Amino acid sequence: MKNSILSISALSLVIGSSAIECDRKNGDSVGMAGKPNILFIFTDDQCYSTINALGNKKIRTPVADRLVKKGTAFTNAYIMGSSSPGVCLPSRASLFSGLHLWNLENQGVWGYEISENYTTLPQVFRENGYITFATGKNDPGRHGHFARSFSHGDKLLFQGMTSSQYVLPLFPFSPEGNYSSEKEVIHEGKHSAEVYADATIRFLEEQADSEQPFFAYVAFQTPHDPREAPAEFHEMYRAEDMRLPPSFLPEHPFDNGMLRIRDEELAGFPRTPDEVRKHIADYYAMVSHDDYQVGRILDALKKSGRYDNTIIVYTSDNGLAVGKHGLMGKQNVYEHSVRVPLVVSGPGIPRGEARDQLCYIYDIYPTLCERAGLPTPETVQFKTLNKVIDGKEGVHREYLYFAFMSWQRAIRNGQFKLIEYCVNGKRFTQLFDLKRDPGEMNNLAGNREYALQLDKLRKLLELEKVNLNDGNTPFEFTRNQGEEFWNTFYSVEKSEFPKFNFDDFNNN
Repeated sequence: MKNSILSISALSLVIGSSAIECDRKNGDSVGMAGKPNILFIFTDDQCYSTINALGNKKIRTPVADRLVKKGTAFTNAYIMGSSSPGVCLPSRASLFSGLHLWNLENQGVWGYEISENYTTLPQVFRENGYITFATGKNDPGRHGHFARSFSHGDKLLFQGMTSSQYVLPLFPFSPEGNYSSEKEVIHEGKHSAEVYADATIRFLEEQADSEQPFFAYVAFQTPHDPREAPAEFHEMYRAEDMRLPPSFLPEHPFDNGMLRIRDEELAGFPRTPDEVRKHIADYYAMVSHDDYQVGRILDALKKSGRYDNTIIVYTSDNGLAVGKHGLMGKQNVYEHSVRVPLVVSGPGIPRGEARDQLCYIYDIYPTLCERAGLPTPETVQFKTLNKVIDGKEGVHREYLYFAFMSWQRAIRNGQFKLIEYCVNGKRFTQLFDLKRDPGEMNNLAGNREYALQLDKLRKLLELEKVNLNDGNTPFEFTRNQGEEFWNTFYSVEKSEFPKFNFDDFNNN
């Protein structure tokens, strides 16, 4: 695997046209018998702690619970962070391209289109005889990689969010890849999650008599705000019944670089317990509504006769704070924002098992290629999870690296997590023992007993920034972020060790 974007050859430039043209003529199912279908369910802003079967008994997710029971759950699955305030953009680009955060082709704060230098995950399947289908949120992709990735689609959203879950600026699928503004159609009156579930169900009904395997990418735009769901789902969760998270705070105690952004302004400053309870209730309602729509999709998959030979992946593009640490959004590297659900079920996948190995959700790219017997492109930088799934690998990754723009860097191993902040000429350091303190509430950085751990993780952080090209990419926007962070890190000698005070707020 190649970690430097400078060393990656553009060997896929010539691949696409003939294979995709053949695919557009309905493909060739010869030799495809027995290939597994892929149903990839991708939610938006879903924190790891929002599935009942994985520990949160306050939330109702019967469909996700069944997936956990029938598959393998990864309990330490993460994103890499973000080089954009829109965390979903680089996360989705990493998923599709197989590239590490700092090797993504970056065209600016919102630009993460994937050039033809790289074969996307669904494109691999399309070029190997699969029907590939997409619905829902497909940003980035509109101006480049979506068209070569998918042979079918419906109800496509090419933006990060909508102002209402019931007013949707969507595009019909274009075989020619024409998604110009005049093609946009406003859909009103039906919730986005239901719209995307309906589109998927129609696709699955069409596949009932087909012998050609499919890759279906179902990208919900929820539980991202606006926090709207049908009334019956809001009625499941009364705000007054919601418990505040143990790490609730009215405000974050120091400047993390992005405390005043749209996500954070969804609640007042300082946050109040009642307001956060209402946000939690509405957030849970959306998760449960998504869960119901996934159930409709799975029912249609069973009815089509394709269920038993379908690998189902359930995950999310990033998490969300919703009141933890005084934050509302995901522009940070705390666990609630970088750790997400990842459940895989289907043929050959162990049932009712959990894996606690450290992984990135983007490791699913080579994993699915191998499961389907397809070649993984040489440009993919993530590691297959198949040995972990099969119980043959004790350690998948010894540590994980995280970043948020020019202000935050973090690294975690099996027990400890270091977060470094460089903001406005100041440094702040946090060290957490995640085994004893999974909510990241007790900063150990100033405790002499943990000086060895602090030094070890700092050295590892500096090593990984070199390995991952943090501050050394050919893309000015992201290169400047790395340079700014590390220049402050090395030039400011002393770091502060801020402590939290949760005592006044726990579960009041």
